[in-house]
Amino acid sequence: MKHNLAVKEEETFTYEDYLTWPEDERWQIINGIAYNMSPAPDLDHQTISGELHRQFANYLLDKTCRVFASPVDIIFPASGQDIKKTKDVVQPDIIVVCDHKKLYERKRCIGAPDLAIEILSPSTAYIDMKEKRHLYEREGVREYWIVDPVHKTVQTYILDGNQYKVPEVYSLEDKIKVSILPELEIDLALVFKEYF
Repeated sequence: MKHNLAVKEEETFTYEDYLTWPEDERWQIINGIAYNMSPAPDLDHQTISGELHRQFANYLLDKTCRVFASPVDIIFPASGQDIKKTKDVVQPDIIVVCDHKKLYERKRCIGAPDLAIEILSPSTAYIDMKEKRHLYEREGVREYWIVDPVHKTVQTYILDGNQYKVPEVYSLEDKIKVSILPELEIDLALVFKEYF
């Protein structure tokens, strides 16, 4: 199967279709193509996500921006488009949103979050590294991180105009200065700490 993901290839889909699919299945739609993101992430993935969320949440405790962990739908409608007709619906592992007007009905984010983080797994790596990177760049996500749990690295993409700059690559010993939150540094020694 293509990239180890179940793909609904017989037609293109919209957020309206997505809303009818079983809630116990994890689907995302990119350019109208639906990708089944099951199975659920493993414990290493969850540990990394939890630590990243903790570090961001601690810093943002008394600030305007908010951090959210998956599952949160991010919808990218075209200008003036009914959100149900959009063909791009994703669930990054972590997002930071500073414009609260994007948090529609306290359920989903409409438009680009300020930062999106994807944690690679074997079944989703291609989607995260190519399809989502292009989507986030096109839609104006200011900062995009790709976290590799196997190699214990993080690639950070920073938007410069309408393109991502060449990514910086960080490893276990590093601290990452968050571009959108210049006073915050994320300690990767804690993110990649072995708990098992």
